[in-house]
Amino acid sequence: MPDWSYQTIFRPLLFRLPSRLARELTLRAMGRLSRLPGGAFVIRTLGHMEPSPLLESRVTALTFPTPVGLSGSLDPEGTAHKAMSQFGFGFMEVGPVTVSSVRSGQPIVREAAAESIVYPAYAENPGLKAAARRIAKPGHTLPQLVRIAPMPGTRGERALEELRLLRARLAEAGAAGFYIDVLRDCEGTEEALALLERIPGAAEAGRPLFLYVSLDYPNEQLERLLERLDRSAWAGIVVGEALPAAGGGVRIGKACKAAALEKLRAIRRVLGPGSSFDRLGSRDVNGFAVKAAGGVHEPQDAVDLMRAGADYVLLHSGLVYAGPGLPKRVNEAVLYEKIRGEPEPLPPSFWKHWGWMCLLGLGMIFGGILAWLVATTTVLLPYDEAYLGMDLEELSRINANLLHFMSHDRITLAGTMISIGILYYQIAANGLQHGLHWSKTALAVSGVVGFSSFFLYLGYGYFDPLHAITAAALLPMFVLSMRNNPDRPYRKPVNRRNDRVWRLAMWGQLCFVVLGFALAAGGITIAVVGMTQVFVPEDLAFMQVTPAELEAANPHLIPLIAHDRAGFGGALLSDALALLIMALWGLQQGERWQWKTLLVGGAPGFIAGFGVHLGIGYTDFWHLLPALFALALYVAGLILLYPYLMRSPQTQDA
Repeated sequence: MPDWSYQTIFRPLLFRLPSRLARELTLRAMGRLSRLPGGAFVIRTLGHMEPSPLLESRVTALTFPTPVGLSGSLDPEGTAHKAMSQFGFGFMEVGPVTVSSVRSGQPIVREAAAESIVYPAYAENPGLKAAARRIAKPGHTLPQLVRIAPMPGTRGERALEELRLLRARLAEAGAAGFYIDVLRDCEGTEEALALLERIPGAAEAGRPLFLYVSLDYPNEQLERLLERLDRSAWAGIVVGEALPAAGGGVRIGKACKAAALEKLRAIRRVLGPGSSFDRLGSRDVNGFAVKAAGGVHEPQDAVDLMRAGADYVLLHSGLVYAGPGLPKRVNEAVLYEKIRGEPEPLPPSFWKHWGWMCLLGLGMIFGGILAWLVATTTVLLPYDEAYLGMDLEELSRINANLLHFMSHDRITLAGTMISIGILYYQIAANGLQHGLHWSKTALAVSGVVGFSSFFLYLGYGYFDPLHAITAAALLPMFVLSMRNNPDRPYRKPVNRRNDRVWRLAMWGQLCFVVLGFALAAGGITIAVVGMTQVFVPEDLAFMQVTPAELEAANPHLIPLIAHDRAGFGGALLSDALALLIMALWGLQQGERWQWKTLLVGGAPGFIAGFGVHLGIGYTDFWHLLPALFALALYVAGLILLYPYLMRSPQTQDA
C-alpha cells in the first residue's frame, strides 16, 4: 500500500469506515500479506524503502538503521509489525505494555480536518503475556523498544514491582530496551525523582533505559527533574505523542507538534543546545539521546523536531493521514539535511559506466529509426525475402493486407525501440551517472529482459541476422555500464510537504505505475501469442484469411510473422519494466528531466501504434482498446505530475 495507492484508493475507502474497523482491516491485511511467501519482498519492492547506510546510528549497544521509529500505540497488538518493518523504520516501539491488559469498548474518533485521532484510553494494550509472545517472534530484525508502565493509578512500591516484572519478562522475550512511562501518576518533582532513583539502571538490566515524558508534563517540572536526575543510568528521553482530549482519552495528531517542540526546547535548555543534524555527523549519538513522537505528518515536521534537538522521531497519526511512504520520505529529508553541507564528489568519467548506457540508448534510437523507415517503405529486408522465397509483389498477391499487417508489427516494434533508447539515455545520464540505486535497478532489469528476448525470435525457427548483429554489438555496452557503480545518496532537495502538488502527484504516479504494469502484461501476452497461436481473431478478420491459408501459400510466412510478434512483445516488456521501476521508485519533486523523459519517451510508441493502425485501416475498437486505455493513463499521468516534477520542492531553512 504505497502512498500512490493509499492516497488515491485506500484512504478514501478506509475513512468511510469506523476507525477501529478501518485500523483492524488495514493491519490484518498488511500482516497477512507479510506472512505469505514473498509477501515482505512485495511490500519492500512496491515502496523501495531500503534506507541509506549514512542514516545508521548507535545508542549504547543498539544500532538503528534510520532515525525513524514506529509508535507502539498505532498497532498495539503487533499485527502488522513484520509488514511495517519494510517501510524504512529504524526501530519499533512496542507498547505501552502493562502487567494486565487495558481494554476499551469505546470508539476511536478520527478527526480528519484536524488530522488527529482521539483514543478513549491512554494505555490500551493486550497485557504482558501477549506482548512477550510477539516480542519473542517479531518477524523482523529491527530493535524492539518496549514502553512499559504500571497499571493506571498505580504508584509507589507497587509501581516499582510491576516495572521490575515487566522488564524481566520482556527482556527475556527479546526486548532491546525500555521506555519507562511512570511520570504521569507522580505528584511533583520529588516523588518522580524518588521513584526514578529506585529503578535499576541499564547496566543492571542489560537493556538501555529511556525516560518517557508525556506531552502534557509541565516543562518547568521537567527541567527541574532533568537537572537533578542521574542521567548516567539512562540512555535518553522520549517525548510522547499525545495530549489529553476533552471528555477523556488522549488526542494524537498534527496539532501535537507545537507541544513537542516546546518540550524539546525545555530539554535542550538542560542538556545544551544543538541540532541533531550536527550530531548525526557521527554514527554514535553521544550522551543522552532524545526522541520525539508528536505531530510528524510530513517530512518537514520531522526536520523541525530534529532541528529543535530530537535525535530520533516516531510516527503514529502521520502514517494514517500521509500514508505508509512517510518513513521513506522522512529518511530522504533527513539524509539531505545530513549531507547538504558536504562537497559533492566529482562525477565519474563518461567511459566508466554510465556513458556506455548512453551509447546503448543512442544505438536503440538509431536502430528504431532505421527499422521504422524500412517498415514504412519496403517492409521486408532482402534476407526476409530470401527466407520466404518471394518478393513483395508475390506476397501482395497472397493477401492484399498481408504486407500492411507485417508493417504494423514492425512499425510498433520500431517505436518501442526508440522509446527504450530515450529511457535508457535519460536514466543513464541523470540517474546512473549519480549512482542512484533505482536507476541501476531499472536499467539492469530492463536490459536483461531485453537481451534475453532475442531468443524469442527463435520460437518458430526463424533466425534474424540483423537482430543478432545488433544484439551482439549492444550487449558489451550493457555489460560495461553495469560495472563498478556503488550506490550514492540523492543530493538534491526532496519533497517535504503533503500539499496539493504532492497529492496530485500521487494520482499521476498511480497512472504511470498502472501503465507500467499494463504494458508489461501486454508485452508478455504479445510474446506468448507470438510463440504459440501467432494471431488473435482481430488480426485474421483484418486480413480476411485463415492460418491454414497462409500456411498453404508459404510455410515460412507464419514463422516470419511470429518472429516479429515475439520480438515486439519482448521489447514492449523491456520498455515497460524501465518505465515501471522509474515510476515506482525514481520520481522526485523538481526533477524536470523525468517529466520530459516520460513525455518524449512515451511518444514514439503511441505515435507508431496509433499511426500505423490508422494508416493501414486496422481500426477494430476492441483491438485498439488496450492502447486507448494506455494512452489515457499516459496523458493523465503527465498532466497530474507536471506541477510536481517541474516545480522545485519547498524547503524551510533554519
